[in-house]
Amino acid sequence: MSTPEWLARAAQRSQSEPRMMGHVFEQYRQLEGHSEEQLAKELGCSRDMLRWMALCRRPEESHFEEQATAIATRFQVELLPLVQVLRRVEVMGAIVQHARDVSEVGLPTMQVAARDDSGDEETGS
Repeated sequence: MSTPEWLARAAQRSQSEPRMMGHVFEQYRQLEGHSEEQLAKELGCSRDMLRWMALCRRPEESHFEEQATAIATRFQVELLPLVQVLRRVEVMGAIVQHARDVSEVGLPTMQVAARDDSGDEETGS
């Protein structure tokens, strides 16, 4: 079966709809700095299969396991990497939303301290 000409355009349009897997994939690619090819490789599928998956609805939290498993089965990808992509996007989205909520209220935003892991002891020498 050949790939329809419209598939790439439809997958690209799905990136702007938060309820679609295309949106999840685009968010993940931006977070990780991956190309479409790198994401397809990470999920163990072809670029065309990634585009078909992009047209699926994002799993709802209330039926997450069932719906994520259905997508993985339908597109013959491993469930664990797919779930890792979905959860990474959810977690980062929640962190960004929390930071926005906190800054709107006028409270200080969350700060993360960097840790020097150069192997030096706590003495700093």
